[in-house]
Amino acid sequence: MSQLIALKSCINLSDVAVLLGYKPSTLSYLLYKIGEESKYSSFEIPKKGGGTRRIEAPQKELKLLQRKVADLLQNCFESADLTSPKYKSNPVSYGFIRGLSIIDNAQNHRSQRFVFNIDIQDFFGSINFGRVRGFFIKDRDFSLQPQVATVIAQIACFKNRLPQGSPCSPVISNLVGHILDMHLIKLAARTGCRYSRYADDLTFSTSKRDFPRQVAFYDEEKGLWHVGDELKRLLELSGFTLNSGKTRMQNRDSRQQVTGLVVNKRVNVSKEYRKTTRAMVHRLFTKGSFFFTDESNLEVKAQKESSDIGRLHGMLGHIYHVDTKCKTKIESSTNPPQKNASTYRRFLIYKELYATNKPIIICEGKTDPVYLVHAIRSLHRDFPMLAYRDAENQIRLSVRLLKYADKSMASILGLNGGVGDLRTFIDSYRSDIKRFNAPGKFHPVIILIDNDDGAKPILSIVKSINPNSTFDRDSFSHIVGNLYVVKTPLLGSEKSCIEDFFDGDLKSTMIDGKQFSLEKDANPEHYFGKVVFAHKVVRPQADKIDFSNFRHILKSMQDIITEFSSQKRI
Repeated sequence: MSQLIALKSCINLSDVAVLLGYKPSTLSYLLYKIGEESKYSSFEIPKKGGGTRRIEAPQKELKLLQRKVADLLQNCFESADLTSPKYKSNPVSYGFIRGLSIIDNAQNHRSQRFVFNIDIQDFFGSINFGRVRGFFIKDRDFSLQPQVATVIAQIACFKNRLPQGSPCSPVISNLVGHILDMHLIKLAARTGCRYSRYADDLTFSTSKRDFPRQVAFYDEEKGLWHVGDELKRLLELSGFTLNSGKTRMQNRDSRQQVTGLVVNKRVNVSKEYRKTTRAMVHRLFTKGSFFFTDESNLEVKAQKESSDIGRLHGMLGHIYHVDTKCKTKIESSTNPPQKNASTYRRFLIYKELYATNKPIIICEGKTDPVYLVHAIRSLHRDFPMLAYRDAENQIRLSVRLLKYADKSMASILGLNGGVGDLRTFIDSYRSDIKRFNAPGKFHPVIILIDNDDGAKPILSIVKSINPNSTFDRDSFSHIVGNLYVVKTPLLGSEKSCIEDFFDGDLKSTMIDGKQFSLEKDANPEHYFGKVVFAHKVVRPQADKIDFSNFRHILKSMQDIITEFSSQKRI
């Protein structure tokens, strides 16, 4: 049964609660027992174009409930026939849709003579409780029972409207806004335009000699572009109001932008954005801080110094994502993404390793972090530099493990798992950190490798960088800067890998009639590999597993942290 059918079969609050995985009493408590003002906390953030935006953030339990509703409605949106077959494979709404982004939105308007942008005033706030409830009752794809529609509206709305900050607001605004989209896509088809919407940002474009007056017209006397009467009528008919301060016409002789991206020839990030970002990165590498423009005050444009690099990380990630997705085949062959990613890679080296705020562990295998996290948690009392219990009696790690699941970061750093990647990384790290004059090397970066034949390339590169290394005899070795390497200890044999430190009974666990095997070419009909072992054997039983054999590995890591701290003090 699809989630849409399941939702349509609900009759009352109890049915909705069960569908969302709640007890009816719990859902009733969240909706009716908690005081209205206690459900949200309000604050303001600056808008890019000036002024402030009020955010009403739901409290933790309500936010979880809203996220479940948002996921449910998004699944329904994707399964329901909300658009006619003609537009099914060519969406017009790109905001808050899985798999779509501002890049996809901008692609619609490349190489056009005219690009016209307008903005909806108070998009979320203009969708009130009655509109939400009425939509789910009257819409032919949902046609929900009135009690059910009421419950969804009560979960989603605050002070009689969709609030900024709720996980529900984006998907519900898209559902309600779909009515507007159907009106405007027909208007665009009649007038020879292309149309798309990203949240409250609407764009029309055309290559016709004259822009259609139904959409927009030029006032010769005032020298301004105005929204056409038909477009204004359809906005009002759909229950929305134009934000007249954000109406913008762009012709092909000037820079044309859609959702912040240049679309004159191909979708791209503006030169000014790139230049500003490079300047910020350069100063970060040399001083440890950077300046950014405070755009909340358009008149002052104050420069503020910052050491919070989260925003800069987002800017670099944005450029990388646009470059990677929008490069043509010809451009990719002459100017490959690896070259464009060099600044981003150096930034990640700086942020994640050189100036890391806690010791970081890089494992050889993609499943090794699963083992280590649970081993550290299990043995935290004996290794206080690796983990501790906080005031709420929760175990907190004092180290961080590189997540191979973050494919973007792992790919850019060249760390996708395996000895070959680690060898290349070690070889380049010494030259990477020479680029940084800013304070850094606050904590060690620890590479963990298996003590087998695969360790030979690592041993070789370590010796070439640090001829005084005793890594062939000792369990760990310093390489360069804050970089160290640890190998798994031998357990009465000439080789070892991290899986050797689990007992035989655990490794003999059967999953779907299959046995665990470390052999890469093992028959998948009879054996399962490391990924299944990590996630279906170790993780579910972590609280019961004896991790005592991991003490040697954890001791080496704690010894590195102690040694590094001692050398820093000296």
